Amino acid sequence: MARGNFSNNRRTDNQSQFRVNENIRIPEIRLVGDNMDDISRAAGKTIEAGNVYQTRQAREWAEELGMDLVEISPNAKPPVCKIIDYNKFLYEKKKREKELKSKTSKTVIKEIRFGPNTDDHDFEFKLRHAQKFLEEGAKVKAYVMFRGRSIVFKERGELLLLKFLKELEEFGSAEMLPKMEGRRMTVIISPKKKAK
Repeated sequence: MARGNFSNNRRTDNQSQFRVNENIRIPEIRLVGDNMDDISRAAGKTIEAGNVYQTRQAREWAEELGMDLVEISPNAKPPVCKIIDYNKFLYEKKKREKELKSKTSKTVIKEIRFGPNTDDHDFEFKLRHAQKFLEEGAKVKAYVMFRGRSIVFKERGELLLLKFLKELEEFGSAEMLPKMEGRRMTVIISPKKKAK
């Protein structure tokens, strides 16, 4: 069941990330893991997690178990290693990273554009959309675009955005007051967290 020269066939992108078997050239390593009973049987003596052992010995134990000696913390003094199945280790590491990635919430920002002379019907229509977006948990970025001479109506744009914020009070809150960015006045509204 021993693998012999068992790291040569493992040329992956993780090869540089983790040193395995004979690529670990430090004389001593700290051995950790949850399979110490199996390692103790292979060694013929009690092996305890967290103790320092000769690298050569640990490699022999790994080979006897049909596993790999994997350096998981190279910067520790001495480096920390585990005796595990390297392919299984990479698989589980990738799986954990994928789970973490899926748990991180992605913030969605929906944009709603107004003109400085937006009429009431258009305002109500866009307001309903903003409510729906906020209820779905998305942020809303509302802005008034000033084209040409309409830049003189900055106050109208600000009043429009403040009215918009007031109407959406129960659904979300502004991250900041409306501010000018070039030829547009912008406000970002974050959804309110619902009590569970």
